[in-house]
Amino acid sequence: MSALGTMEELPESYRDALASHALAPLWPALRAFLPHGMPARRCQPIHWRYEDIRPLLMEAGDLTPIEKAERRVLILANPSLDTETARATPTIYLGMQLIKPGEVAPNHKHSPSAIRFVMEGDGGYTVVEGEKLPMEPGDLILTPAGLWHEHGHSGTGPVVWLDALDLPVVYAFEASYAIEGPSQTASNRADSSQSAYRRSGLSPYAALDRPTPSPYPLRRYPWREVKAALDDVAPHTPLDELVHLAYVNPETGRECLPTLGFSALLLRPGETAGLPRRSASAVIHVISGSGDARIGTAEFTWSDSGTMAVPTHASVSLTNGSGKANAYLFIIDDAPLQRKLGFYETFEETNT
Repeated sequence: MSALGTMEELPESYRDALASHALAPLWPALRAFLPHGMPARRCQPIHWRYEDIRPLLMEAGDLTPIEKAERRVLILANPSLDTETARATPTIYLGMQLIKPGEVAPNHKHSPSAIRFVMEGDGGYTVVEGEKLPMEPGDLILTPAGLWHEHGHSGTGPVVWLDALDLPVVYAFEASYAIEGPSQTASNRADSSQSAYRRSGLSPYAALDRPTPSPYPLRRYPWREVKAALDDVAPHTPLDELVHLAYVNPETGRECLPTLGFSALLLRPGETAGLPRRSASAVIHVISGSGDARIGTAEFTWSDSGTMAVPTHASVSLTNGSGKANAYLFIIDDAPLQRKLGFYETFEETNT
C-alpha cells in the first residue's frame, strides 16, 4: 500500500488557491476519515462512581433552586472527548438529575430523545403527553423526541435519576432545540400504558387495526417486572450464555427508541461474562451489585449505581464480585442508530 500525498507536497500557491475557494484536497486526510481495519477512536473507557457524584449533586440542590436550573443536572462528561460537547460516548449524553420534594421541572419538549433511569427516592413522577408516570428505583421512563414532558416530586427526600439522550447526534446535526409550554393536565388514567401492555405477548386488540404500529405505546418499564423476568430466565440459561433482556416496543418487538437501545443484564454469583465486541458504543449502569470490569485495556471496580462508558469496537468483560448474590446492570447503546444507518457489526474476536 503506497503512502498518500501530503499537504506539504503541494505548492503553497496551490494550497492558497484551494483555500480561497473553500476547497481542500481529500488525499492528505483520507486515512483520518477512513483508517484501514479499525476506526480511529478518541473515546476512552471511564468509570463514574455514584459515591463521588451524589454529594456534589446534593450540594447543587442547596446552591441552585430549580427556578434557576430548570433541570438540575450534573453532566457525565468523558474527559477523552471535548468536555464542552457533553458526551459520555460519541453519541450518548448522560446526566444525573436531582429533584427535591415539592419541586417541578417545567414542561417542555425537544428534538433529542431522552430516557430517565431512576436511581433513588420515592414520590417522583414524569408526565409525558398527559400520562403521569411514577418514578420508582430501577424504572426506565421514555421521553421521546417531540413529546411534552415535565417532572415533579410529591414525596419526601431526594429523587435522583440518570438521564440519557441522543443529544450529541442531534446537536451535530445542528437540529437540537427545546420549546417550553404550560404545565400539563394529567389524565385520570395515570400510568395507562402499564394497563394496556400489562403482559408480554398481549396488546390492545385495536392495535391490530392500526395502519402503523404506535411508536411509543409503552412509556414506563417498571424495574420490578424487568427484575422478575431476569430472575425467571436465569435458572434456565446455560452458563455460557448471557442472561440479557432487551427493552422493546410491545407492538413491533423492536427497540423502544429509534436511536438508542436499552437492555438489562443479570450476572449470576461469581459469573464472568464477556459481552460481544460491537461497532456500537455503550454505557453500563449498575443497578445493584459489585464486581470488576475490563473495557479494552482499562480495568474498573464497580458497585451500586456506578456508570461506565464503553467505546466503539471495545471488548468488555464483567465479573460479579459476589459469590452469593446476583448483580444487575442496565445497558444503553447506539446500536439502533447504527442499524438504521447500515453499518452495525458484531465481531467474534476481541479487541482493545
